[in-house]
Amino acid sequence: MSAYPQGRPATLARRGMVCAPHYLAAEAGLDLLKAGGNAVDAAIAASAMLQVVYPFVCGLGGDVFMIIYDAQRGELHGLNGSGRSAQAASIQAYQDLGFTTMPTYGIHSVTVPGCADGWEMAAQRFGKLGLAAALQPAISYAEEGFAIGPGLHSALARMAASDIPHASWRAHFLPEGVVPPEGAIMRFPSLARTYRAIAAEGAATVYRGEVARAMADFFARVGGLITLDDLAAHHGDWVAPLSARFAGLDICELPPNTQGVTALQMLGMLDGLPLGDGPLAPATVHAAIEAKKLAFADRDAYVTDPAHMTVDPHALIAPDYLAARRALIDPARAQPAVAPGGFTGDTIYLCAADGAGNAVSLIQSNYMGFGSGVVVEDTGIVLQNRGAYFSLDPSRANALAGGKRTLHTLIPSMALREGKPVMVFGTMGGDGQPQTHAQVYTAVARFGLNMQAAIELPRWVHGASPEGEVVRMEDRFPAATIDALRTLGHAIALTGPWDALMGYAQGIIFDPATGVMQGGSDPRAEGCAAGW
Repeated sequence: MSAYPQGRPATLARRGMVCAPHYLAAEAGLDLLKAGGNAVDAAIAASAMLQVVYPFVCGLGGDVFMIIYDAQRGELHGLNGSGRSAQAASIQAYQDLGFTTMPTYGIHSVTVPGCADGWEMAAQRFGKLGLAAALQPAISYAEEGFAIGPGLHSALARMAASDIPHASWRAHFLPEGVVPPEGAIMRFPSLARTYRAIAAEGAATVYRGEVARAMADFFARVGGLITLDDLAAHHGDWVAPLSARFAGLDICELPPNTQGVTALQMLGMLDGLPLGDGPLAPATVHAAIEAKKLAFADRDAYVTDPAHMTVDPHALIAPDYLAARRALIDPARAQPAVAPGGFTGDTIYLCAADGAGNAVSLIQSNYMGFGSGVVVEDTGIVLQNRGAYFSLDPSRANALAGGKRTLHTLIPSMALREGKPVMVFGTMGGDGQPQTHAQVYTAVARFGLNMQAAIELPRWVHGASPEGEVVRMEDRFPAATIDALRTLGHAIALTGPWDALMGYAQGIIFDPATGVMQGGSDPRAEGCAAGW
């Protein structure tokens, strides 16, 4: 029993677990497990379903990253399924288009989508039932319809009231010209057709086939830089995860171009610091905020496409380097941030595990809500605006260049003990992701909370605001902690008790003695931890 208030119990199961931010996605993954599939099949099924029922946080026009534990071989594998900028993209080309900074939305914020290729890579190497089987639940709901939940309704209303969406977005999401109410039935027949094409022809249709030609034609019509050659050149990569020690665990994250190394820096610095008497204690929160500032300063200075990095990411998590950075943290006062992050970013995170010991940590996104606000006509593909993360300042590590991967906020994670998974975890939330990783891993590994209790704890996120840098904290934090942090010099802004700004986290803890999986799902979303 957790000593902290907990709204729902952790889900316990032995044969399989899927944790996702929408209940239909968790159920889709569980259906694949019950049909004889493994954790990879389940994760892809849940990911595909989320693009139907939660399209404001992910889509086929975005990227995907995974960490996969292969129990048969006892091996951990990382998958980087992120796309690149157009070969024609350059700082000069964007300046010629009239931009002085990277556009946030629209066709020029788009990079090549990596999701379909990433799914196929994982399914072919580690799945049991095949990609076509994993897509079937999503196809059914896209064709037959589903009831609109509160999250999607609110997102549609916000987007429709803005000047962001392209006409293609309105035609796809608002075919009747109005925002449908909660409980209305929504269908996505064009997305279903694209899914069926992928099921029949594989991901090649998205990069070299019929769907790719439709995308390239659309880009040409609306003035985009991405061409058929850019789509055909796309490929995901198998990568070796990075790891750092924290509370006796090996925390594993993906290497750049993701910000996984940033989460590891935060945890690596915290591992050698005295914390308070609980996860919400002032000393615990202060130390984590200060570690965040240092880690983000390094992120903004060094992390980008690894082909363009000037620093080996391993050097950023070397024990001596972490010790030197840790020594800069003053337990008695807050220091100004060198490079505070921001609060934007909408993403989905899910995880899955099966009775054979396989585990998947998967994260997928269109970046900001509905991404670029552009939908490829007749395909249902909502294009990401991940290119907005590039810089038009040539001195920045993440400066725009042709065929380059941008710095990515997406970070799945997994914790190992003696080479075997003990926890799989992740969250959406843009720059908030490594901050939530640090908070939840601290709550579980340092203070012994169960998965659900750790996810339900009030959370904070530090970053930039129009008024300067600030720590946004859910108002469920103890008043004594808030007051103490202000005394230490932190600028505090309180949010509501369950703010989506804090991300939608999901996680599974594994008990090696009993084989029991303990799942948790974030009440800030509409998900669940579905066990079997």
